[in-house]
Amino acid sequence: MLRRDKRCMLERTRHSRPNLVSTAAAGAVAMAAAMGFGRFSYTPILPGMISGVPLSAADAGFIASANFVGYLVGAVLAAYGWAAGRERLVALLSLLATAILLAAMAATDSVAIFSVIRFLAGLASAFALVFTSSIVLSHGAAAGNDHVQAAHFGGPGVGIALSSVMVFLIGLGFHDGSGGWRADWIGGALYCAASLVVVFLLLPAAPAQSAQAGREPALVWNQPMVLLTLSYGLFGFGYVITATFLVTIARLSATGPFVEFLCWFIAGLTAAVALFAWKPLVRSLGLGGVYVAALLVEAAGVAATVALPPAVAPLIGGALFGATFLAITAYGLQIGRKLSPQSPRRILAMMTAAFGVGQIVGPVVAGWIAERSGSFTVPTVIAAIALVACAALVMPVIRKIA
Repeated sequence: MLRRDKRCMLERTRHSRPNLVSTAAAGAVAMAAAMGFGRFSYTPILPGMISGVPLSAADAGFIASANFVGYLVGAVLAAYGWAAGRERLVALLSLLATAILLAAMAATDSVAIFSVIRFLAGLASAFALVFTSSIVLSHGAAAGNDHVQAAHFGGPGVGIALSSVMVFLIGLGFHDGSGGWRADWIGGALYCAASLVVVFLLLPAAPAQSAQAGREPALVWNQPMVLLTLSYGLFGFGYVITATFLVTIARLSATGPFVEFLCWFIAGLTAAVALFAWKPLVRSLGLGGVYVAALLVEAAGVAATVALPPAVAPLIGGALFGATFLAITAYGLQIGRKLSPQSPRRILAMMTAAFGVGQIVGPVVAGWIAERSGSFTVPTVIAAIALVACAALVMPVIRKIA
């Protein structure tokens, strides 16, 4: 009798495990909506807003920073245990909020209101990232399947590529450019609403072993964790200038609408496959080695956006940027989970918060310098130097995080 009961329990456990394909798909769709559209669609929409609202470079940087302030607040709030057992509900509500807030951007032309909306959108995107990741990545880790993580973090790249296509196609219908940016935000809202339905159907009910885990213990900070978190925060500054202004840089170079579309589209495509491309190097370089290598490649890509001839600079810069920024994000968080295996959600949230601080500063600095210099060359060079510094910070402990 005991054997039969034990066998039945094992069968129920086996059947209750979520399908990894649908779990990975839920993560990818959620990240495409919350990050690819909720956060990064601002980049291809921004040139239309600059000319159509109109906005100054400083205004654009301020609005972007408001989004990242919200992202920081969301990441800090997510570090506490209030959502334990409710991760799925919070993730779904975050996607719903993202759709509503994207639509709200089309209803105003006030910089102050734009900033409030983008602040709330940043809050929603942080919750979506932390709580969707806590579910999806835990099931992938429990099954020992790295493809789940690769698909999950490839989602924002897919969203970036799709948002670029959307903005380009809508732009073809608004030849005068007067109202195209409003249609762009509404289109993104509709995409996120559709994504919510898909995620609702596919996302597992809870993180793996959540019932046994309970509240996570407090983080114990040591030298590798401190240096990694500092590096990750500086990475937020180094990547965000290109992430915010790449398409605007292309427009200022008078490269034409197709190059503007193509640079962000290429960034999205390369981001979507980045983790699959970097994965073979993990075995030979280790997680720390890949993290450092990707930072250096991204530094080269960021510098390329202003150092190469205008016709190719945004394309090459976009390709190298897309090929690295999500890989750095994913491998950085994976290293954090390895350094703090007992508190994976806390370290994920705290690293995301450090990343958020860098993001807040980046657009404000870039917008302010560009407003006074007339170009984004100086802030872009500063960003490239910051990315090199990110790599230097973790070099002393790279063997411990290999």
